[in-house]
Amino acid sequence: MTVYHGSILSVNARDEVFRYLVEDGGRIVFVGDELPERYAAGERVELGERALIPAFADTHQHFASFSAFNAGLNVMEASSNEEILAMVDEFAEKCPNKTLIAFGASPYSVRERRLVSREELDRVTHGKPLFLVKYDGHACVVNSALLKKLPEKVGALRGYHPDTGEMNQEAFFAVSDFITNSISPLELLRDMQLAADFEAGKGIGLIHTVSGVGFPGDLDVSMESWFARSLQSGLQLRVFPQSMDVRVAQKRRLPRIGGCFACALDGCFGSQDAAMNRPYDNDPGNSGVLYYTDEQIADFCKKANRAGLQIEMHAIGDRAFDQAARALKAALDDFPRDDHRHGIIHACLPTEEGMAICRDYHIQLPMQIAFDEWRQEPMEYVEELLGAERAAALNPVRSFLELGCVVSFGSDGPCTSPDPIVWLHKAVNHSNPAQAVSIREALRMATYNGYWTTFDEKERGSLEEGKLADMVILSGNPYETAPEKLKDLKVEQLLLGGRPYRKQSQSVPAAVLRGMFSKNKA
Repeated sequence: MTVYHGSILSVNARDEVFRYLVEDGGRIVFVGDELPERYAAGERVELGERALIPAFADTHQHFASFSAFNAGLNVMEASSNEEILAMVDEFAEKCPNKTLIAFGASPYSVRERRLVSREELDRVTHGKPLFLVKYDGHACVVNSALLKKLPEKVGALRGYHPDTGEMNQEAFFAVSDFITNSISPLELLRDMQLAADFEAGKGIGLIHTVSGVGFPGDLDVSMESWFARSLQSGLQLRVFPQSMDVRVAQKRRLPRIGGCFACALDGCFGSQDAAMNRPYDNDPGNSGVLYYTDEQIADFCKKANRAGLQIEMHAIGDRAFDQAARALKAALDDFPRDDHRHGIIHACLPTEEGMAICRDYHIQLPMQIAFDEWRQEPMEYVEELLGAERAAALNPVRSFLELGCVVSFGSDGPCTSPDPIVWLHKAVNHSNPAQAVSIREALRMATYNGYWTTFDEKERGSLEEGKLADMVILSGNPYETAPEKLKDLKVEQLLLGGRPYRKQSQSVPAAVLRGMFSKNKA
């Protein structure tokens, strides 16, 4: 039995703050202001200036991709292409892998204001194939060694640019599939164990992963499901298969479907293929790309909804957001369900019509507040693309909140590194003050709402009697921290089931075997 004394931020329905919390046997047995005598002998943890909060939830992430990139080369912080090339050169020389994987190139955060080219990469990759993914996760640059290995069909796809090495749209997805198939499953699973430990260090107790990027027979969806069921130390992983075929979810006992890639309705701003209701300001002939017709998306949503699955779909541009909202409305009109918890991922530039549908049909929003004032996509660039009016309308967290919609936060990792402290800071210090929320509201979005999104709120997500003691000790009390200082808060410890998180220690084969036969939730 452990007694915590200090600032207990419960994130319950009334956002109450208490002085005591008692954990016993992995569950919360008491929360209140006066400690009952029966708990007086428990081991004490004095929080002092610190605070106890629920564990964080990341509600949208490409966990397998994040794991691979986390183990590879990250060039996000480079200030020039020259620096990127030096990093690649050093990485290529030391990395034992046959194919080099790197992430984070941006033309908007480097001095040259352009992507590094295939020709430049050829000079520093030591003859090894290189897959360098853009910061937005929707395009890449390949070197000549990789270009020669790509299947012939890639050359016929939209977005294939062998001269520069840049691949976007369907060509990017095909290259991603090719690379995914080249990675050893055992290597990927070990990388996933390391990534789980990394995220636990950020105070994350629940990860929503979108899975399915090209393994034959959707093996990667199976692997992530097994991995989720094998996790030690109480860490939770919820798998969304990225497929338009409901059978992919059903045969793996998964109650949900959706994500990006096969379930992405459009691209993104960085590649100027997010689907827009009016053209980009800097390219009047371009309104982005819708990957599917309205009829195709409505048909998918109706089938998935009738199958009892929870649906989530990627929508960045306002035209894609409208398509997603209308399709979910059509599905729920076709087969009404009271507690479906369908969602639209990103929801960067929603319309009034789409937002009204979200309100009326209780559609939840896993948003990426980390995109606000994003170094890889700075505001001056966004304004150049969209104009000042549309740029100011991005990531409207408060507007959704005022409609009564459930908003949660996700990293879209590897696009941004999973870091809930960043979410809290950016939500409270939104670049558009009219869309800022209070720290209490932001903490709910980063904790309870994330657990609610996948029907986990009865067991986790708030500090209430009877729930599992999934908690984080923060270095300070966010409710008493100046808004501009929120980014300085630190996660001191993650406790899952009342115990300090311990790193994943089982061998990969043992984890797979355990996951294949476990009935744990995935």
